[in-house]
Amino acid sequence: MVKVMMKIRGVIVLFIFLSSVLFPIPAYCLDRVNTPVDILIDAGHGGIDGGAYYKTTLEKDVTLTIARLLYNQLSAKGYTVVLNRTGDYALSDDNSWLNTRSRHQKDLAQRKHLMKSLSPKITISLHANISSNPNHHGPLVLYQKNNQSFMLADVMQHTLNNLYKRVELPRPGQNLYLLNHSICPTVLVEIGFISNPVDRERMTDPLQQKQIVSAISSAVDHYFFMFNQRHSRK
Repeated sequence: MVKVMMKIRGVIVLFIFLSSVLFPIPAYCLDRVNTPVDILIDAGHGGIDGGAYYKTTLEKDVTLTIARLLYNQLSAKGYTVVLNRTGDYALSDDNSWLNTRSRHQKDLAQRKHLMKSLSPKITISLHANISSNPNHHGPLVLYQKNNQSFMLADVMQHTLNNLYKRVELPRPGQNLYLLNHSICPTVLVEIGFISNPVDRERMTDPLQQKQIVSAISSAVDHYFFMFNQRHSRK
């Protein structure tokens, strides 16, 4: 009887493990759902959608790694943060309500739906740039056509410029779905060019990844200070 119970428990544990691997729980179903959200981190791409790539370096992997590190750092500061994907899967997989065969449309709609459901104070969408010219390098922050989004982008571009030793200005994100449909101040951060060897090393080296995250985190602090927004304490 004991052996049978142990086998049953083993099967249950294995089932739970496989379920968590094969069917990841969406980030917004985790804890603190009813707590006001300060920051939503949008990890670009995922799953079948690898995004930009150079050989074996995929944008979806870079954005997820940076997003996780940023989540940890901002959470440690006392912000209430939600990460919209916690593993390598497409958000379109979570979208069973949009009647379309387009995976891309489902993915974008799910990201928009999550923002609307959570009503965060700000959203940070993480991406990696690419160019046919390998000399193109450096970060770029894109913003919506509103003052708060511009201010967030401006301070974030400044902190990233200091890290990358660049002099760039944030730009309006024209024709970008997430920026056009967001209900809160949102920025899209291109953390560098995956096609540039220096940027690529920066976004894949663990130490330099932490430096990128610290720059973004510092910009968030400045933004909340400027607008006198007291972030939610855990």
